[in-house]
Amino acid sequence: MKPDEIRKIEAYLRLKFENKNIKVQARPRKDDSAEVYIGDEFIGVIFRDDEDEDLSWNFQMAILEIDLDEV
Repeated sequence: MKPDEIRKIEAYLRLKFENKNIKVQARPRKDDSAEVYIGDEFIGVIFRDDEDEDLSWNFQMAILEIDLDEV
């Protein structure tokens, strides 16, 4: 993903989730996705989907059972 694209997605996520600690970073050796963090904690991946005529991005976040024990 291009740097300007990453900045726009980061700004969107920060606004949508009302959290200025969200960071979106390029992935090494991957140009179709970026990593999402809250602070230093990795929370998921955003994938760029441009196969159809409409460009979109998909956010994928896994929640482990052990994570639910922290609630």
